[in-house]
Amino acid sequence: MGTRRGACKSGFTATPARIPMQSIRTRWTVVPSGTRGLRALLALGLILAIGSAGAADTLDARITTAMQGTATPAMGVLVIRDGKVADQAVSGVRRSDAKTAATRDDQWMIGSTGKPITVAMIARLVEQGVLTWDAPLSTMLPELSAQMRPEYRNVTLVQLLSHRAGLPENLTDAAALDAFFTDARPLPVQREAYIKAALADAPVHAPGTEFAYSNSGFLIAAVIAEHATGKDVETLMQREVFDPLGMTGAGFGPARGNQPLGHRAGKPVTTAPRKADDGVPPIYTAAGNLHMRLQDLALFAIDQLAGSQGKGALLTPASYALMQTAQPGSGSGLDWGVQPSIAGRQGPVLVHGGSDGNWLAWVVLFPGQNNAVIAIANAAEDMGADKATMGVLGGLFAELAPPLAAPAAR
Repeated sequence: MGTRRGACKSGFTATPARIPMQSIRTRWTVVPSGTRGLRALLALGLILAIGSAGAADTLDARITTAMQGTATPAMGVLVIRDGKVADQAVSGVRRSDAKTAATRDDQWMIGSTGKPITVAMIARLVEQGVLTWDAPLSTMLPELSAQMRPEYRNVTLVQLLSHRAGLPENLTDAAALDAFFTDARPLPVQREAYIKAALADAPVHAPGTEFAYSNSGFLIAAVIAEHATGKDVETLMQREVFDPLGMTGAGFGPARGNQPLGHRAGKPVTTAPRKADDGVPPIYTAAGNLHMRLQDLALFAIDQLAGSQGKGALLTPASYALMQTAQPGSGSGLDWGVQPSIAGRQGPVLVHGGSDGNWLAWVVLFPGQNNAVIAIANAAEDMGADKATMGVLGGLFAELAPPLAAPAAR
């Protein structure tokens, strides 16, 4: 987790959230939590990056150019046009101390960009009648109702998954959070212990009143799903999202075998994180501890684009609309950052970023054009991965969405 943050979340106006535990957002420290941080980073970085690579350049050349002047070991970019994969390229090495090249079939950690995948899983359970969007926590977790703070008893799944439940970003007790990195109990048991502590933390604001990025909210939603189904969230995500969409390269935690490694402070990360400043614990599946190939994440993005047009395969039109519409007083849907424009290009735009301090990922969708782009690096801000990813994204935005109309002359 790097500097205790949360996972990165939205977009091109925010800076990736710091990468430690928050990494999930784009990280805990680097980026301000929530949407604002990511957007700020992007807003500035992407605008500066636009035009850095000409439209005539190949995607490989754009990536190579964007990585120059940074210590980013590798980056992969995938472009979706008209709802189909139009281009994909990877440049660089799997680890900075060796020469093995990263490939198009490699698996990357995606950080908090996995949060919309969690929402889709929950939406499937709602559609099946297993869960209800507006049921209160006291009903969904009756065994915990008496011990949770009274402010949280009426919180709903919609509020948990749109960061409007009033919860802190992560556990406020740093030592308690760090203990989950070495906990050997089954993941559902650990997650239940985590949410008991989270529901005892004082709210940062009254539930339902404003946005406050929270990984804890996603873990609470995961436990609700586990209680309702008797299955762990990993099984549910595989069954409800990965399998139906054919995301055969997706999995949980760091990829195993000959795959890219995350990097921090100029070196490959070769050991499992043991505290929040190192990354995220295994229990954070629902908040952003997934790995997958670029093409796996593209399958999810393509389905979200189709869903925005009433043609999605995974969910009902109502569920896609709920995910992709900003909640009142917020720039966040469930759990897309929803923006009217980005870096001078017309929206609407759906954005999510993610990082654990060792990786950095962005997904940007233009539903009106049926276009999207994904960029992932096996490093984070401390090695210039923010500059590298935005250097590619800024140029591609100009090809994926029309420019904003010039303001009318007075």
